[in-house]
Amino acid sequence: MTIYTAMLKPDAEPVLVKEGFSWGALFLGPFWLAAHRAWIAAAVVLAAEILGGLVPAPASGVAAIGFALIVGFAGNDLRRWTLENRGYALVHVVSARSSDDAFTRLMANRPDLGARFAPGLAAEAAR
Repeated sequence: MTIYTAMLKPDAEPVLVKEGFSWGALFLGPFWLAAHRAWIAAAVVLAAEILGGLVPAPASGVAAIGFALIVGFAGNDLRRWTLENRGYALVHVVSARSSDDAFTRLMANRPDLGARFAPGLAAEAAR
């Protein structure tokens, strides 16, 4: 089971952010963050990677691997931080096997959201 945090902004669909390590953030770093519209975090990570490239040769590889691990562990937290800066708030924590299952569980547990974002699911849950 995976844990997801549901972030919600008025008049916007909920965004589910997975808790834990992100392989995409590990391997793609700033590009993964930019794909998730975390522009400030992407710029900071890119700048740190460029500065890490200025380190002398034997230490630069270790620094790059270490920094990639840090970004992998903090990637989803940086996404959540970015969403909070855009006005999203944490509304629920959901445990599910996939993000689709997490969305379904969120709509079932929060009828107020289900009526707005998944009317078919809300009608099934009411039965």
